[in-house]
Amino acid sequence: MATLTFGLVQKNDRLYRWASVLALITIFYNILEGFVSVYFGLEDETIALFGFGLDSFVEVISGIGIYHIIRRIRQNSNSNPDSFERRALKVTGAAFSILAIGLLASAAINLYEGHKPETTLWGIIVATVSTLTMWALIHYKIKVGTQLNSQALLADANCSKACLYLSITLLVSSTGYEFTGIGGLDSMGALFIAGFAVKEGREAFQKAKGKTCSCQGACH
Repeated sequence: MATLTFGLVQKNDRLYRWASVLALITIFYNILEGFVSVYFGLEDETIALFGFGLDSFVEVISGIGIYHIIRRIRQNSNSNPDSFERRALKVTGAAFSILAIGLLASAAINLYEGHKPETTLWGIIVATVSTLTMWALIHYKIKVGTQLNSQALLADANCSKACLYLSITLLVSSTGYEFTGIGGLDSMGALFIAGFAVKEGREAFQKAKGKTCSCQGACH
C-alpha cells in the first residue's frame, strides 16, 4: 500500500509539473503573440489584429493567475481562490472591459468612415499559428486535468478554448478582407473580439466575487 501511495504521489507530482509547464507556455506565447499582433495591427491599420494583440496581453494576467493556482494546489491541495487570485481577476476584468469599450468605439468609427486596412495578411498568419497552438494546449491541458481530476485545470482548458474561438474569428475576418477587400469585415472581426472581451470581463468579476465560473480556479 505504501509503495502504491508513493507511486501515485510521484505521478501526480509529474502531472503538476506538466501543468505548470503548460501554464508558462501559455503566458510566454501570449506575450509574443501580443507584441507581434499589436505591431502589425498598427503597421497595417487592422483593428481586428490590434485588438487581438491587446486581448493576448490581458490573457497574460489571467495566465499568471492560473500558474499561481497550480502552484498552490500542488503545495496544499486547496482550490479556493486566495487574495492574489482575486486581485488578478479584478485586474483582468477591468482590462477586458476597457479593451471592449475601446474596440467597440474604434470599430464603429471605422465602419462609419469606411476605413480599410492596408493588408490583413499578418492577421491570417497570426490567427493560423494561434489556432494550432491553442488546439495543442487545449488537448494537453484536458489530458493532464482529467488525469489529476482537477476542475481548476479543466477550467483553464476552457479558457484556452475561448482563445481558440478568438483566433478563428480573426482568421475568418482577415481572410475575408484579403479575398474581398471589404473593409467592414475587419471592423466586424474587431466587434466580435470586443464581444468576447465583454463576456470574459464579466466572468472575471463574477469569479473574483466567488460566483460560478468557467475559467480560473475551481467553480464554486
